[in-house]
Amino acid sequence: MSLRDWWHSLLVSLQFLTSIPVHKWFAQARTMPAPQVAGNALLFYPLVGLLLGALLLLWPSVVRYLQLNLNNTVSAAIILSLWVMLTGALHLDGLGDSADAWLGGFGDKQRTLDIMKDPTSGPIAVAVLVLVLLLKWVLLSQLLDYGQLLPMLLVPFLARLQVMYLVIYTPYVRGQGLGSELKNQAQALGYWLQFIAIGAGLALMQSWLGLIMLAAVVVVGTYWRALMMARLGGWTGDTAGANIELQELVLLLAAVLYLA
Repeated sequence: MSLRDWWHSLLVSLQFLTSIPVHKWFAQARTMPAPQVAGNALLFYPLVGLLLGALLLLWPSVVRYLQLNLNNTVSAAIILSLWVMLTGALHLDGLGDSADAWLGGFGDKQRTLDIMKDPTSGPIAVAVLVLVLLLKWVLLSQLLDYGQLLPMLLVPFLARLQVMYLVIYTPYVRGQGLGSELKNQAQALGYWLQFIAIGAGLALMQSWLGLIMLAAVVVVGTYWRALMMARLGGWTGDTAGANIELQELVLLLAAVLYLA
């Protein structure tokens, strides 16, 4: 692929994972990507996560620069709101659909898939979303109390790194669509190079917190993948979104428990 194609892949990744209006800024983002370009967008998922984490850190930086006397619970609520807005609530939508389908599907694959396609949300989805957002808010507030900002950078980054593994090594159950293009064009070498580089970098920095979070990603990702394989025989866009939300929640919890 040419440098222009790689740039297009990055734009596709930003369009797919965020609400950042790259289509308004770059004409190339308004063109239909070739299958290989769409597939290679997967390689930029961790980079997009790193960008999201960096944007989340802007608020604490503003508070510190302006010397605002702001309660950490308020700051945590603002950070979480930015988090939801930057991702367009895409992953939350996947989590809600997956929650409805997981319990409403009664263990049946086709029923589970059908419920995921239903645009309405049931009480199960609402309850799960409220609990996840509530827990994220409390955990973010606790991290601010500890004065620890590194987890906010690592959480979106590592959660999207794990999605690469999920897509590469798990069948896509819908057959056709963007998910199948990602699966067909996925590059395992790119994932492992990034995973090893991240692990080595955290080890050289002696960041035990970062290494624990990396280990948590592997454990939770492996377990969630096993659940998907048992119920669906693979992944869907909804379960991938749910995976990101659950990974982020567990990573925040792991960071808080380590720092406690």
